[in-house]
Amino acid sequence: MGAGPLRDGTALPPPSAWEGRPLWAEIDLDAIEANVAALARRAGQAEFVAMVKANAYGHGAVAVSRAALNAGASRLGVACLDEARQLREAGIDAPILVLAHTPVEQAPAAVALGVTLTVNSTGLAGALSEAAAAAGRRADVHIKVDSGLNRYGRPADEAVELAEAVRQMPGLRVEGLFTHFATADETDKQFMHQQLREFSSAAERLPWINVRHCSNTASLLDEPDISFDMVRCGIGIYGLYPSGEVSRSSVNLSPALALKSRLARIKTLSAGETVSYGRRWTARGGEVLGLVMCGYGDGYPRRLSNISSVRLGDALVPIRGTIAMDMMMVDITSGAAGATEGAEVTIIGGRPGNGVSAEDLGEQAGTISYEIVTSIAARVPRLYTRAGRVVEFQTLNDPFPNPWPPSPAAPIHAGR
Repeated sequence: MGAGPLRDGTALPPPSAWEGRPLWAEIDLDAIEANVAALARRAGQAEFVAMVKANAYGHGAVAVSRAALNAGASRLGVACLDEARQLREAGIDAPILVLAHTPVEQAPAAVALGVTLTVNSTGLAGALSEAAAAAGRRADVHIKVDSGLNRYGRPADEAVELAEAVRQMPGLRVEGLFTHFATADETDKQFMHQQLREFSSAAERLPWINVRHCSNTASLLDEPDISFDMVRCGIGIYGLYPSGEVSRSSVNLSPALALKSRLARIKTLSAGETVSYGRRWTARGGEVLGLVMCGYGDGYPRRLSNISSVRLGDALVPIRGTIAMDMMMVDITSGAAGATEGAEVTIIGGRPGNGVSAEDLGEQAGTISYEIVTSIAARVPRLYTRAGRVVEFQTLNDPFPNPWPPSPAAPIHAGR
């Protein structure tokens, strides 16, 4: 794969920079920051949490966290302690809220990392209290009200009881109370409002808790007046809308990620020749196919075999045959006359309706855009851009993004 230009003519890092997959994701940090700033304005005076769990929805947690904090986020949200540790080890000292279950055994590590856990039991709270006392620290915690999602958290009465019990434990502060909506991204908000009433009732019984939060991207777009003290935005900061049923006019979001590769081989097939595993596509004769080094091992859904397309220049070219772990074949016969080996293809990216957006692919695959972007594998290099220029670079062997270009004295894979 040769180095090729970004939209302003800047050359990509050369192939030697990543040593592995001839495939890369470009993440526009300017878009991340613009999305965060726009959503934060929508939230008004409420504090803004940037959700960076699942490797920042596939975009890369460290680089996205720094961009989000630079754009006005005051906290970061993750699902587990390992995700918090990654951010701490990258030098990020902003408050981090762990929103999912944490095993009791991880309480000392949580205190050492200085992160805020969601506490769902007196057992975890007690372990945190002991760890905080041993470390001479105070640990903040949040309590989740299960208002109808029936997943994590406690029903309102139990959440109130738990909060009062944890309040008495030395070394702990119950800083926050929250819930999570089940239908915020749907037109019918009746159940969301039922959940809101349940949560508000619990919050009224705990007036001493200072930070109340329930709003995500969907509810912020449609009903910003329920932001309370803090909002938690995930999919929106990546420029994707939660569904086709939420408002798209209230905040203009720009997709931040594009997954790209190059044609590695071009071959003309004779009549009767078949392609890939299972022989699920047969040539009539004369079709020109291009090999693209991207497959389900990179996170591209195998179920899109013979269904979806990639973009080659201005043309959509269809995928032919079964998508393999490491590669796919695309039909460039009519859509890209004159295409040569090394030509760039866009596999995921852009706005809905272009055939390869995360939303389009989610619809084609019978899933959602969240799954499309979070599935992008760690082995796919991430190139972070500003104003069309690569400014950071990360590969499977890099624990954290490296500046690009590297200083003459520094190796590309410097680590930390």
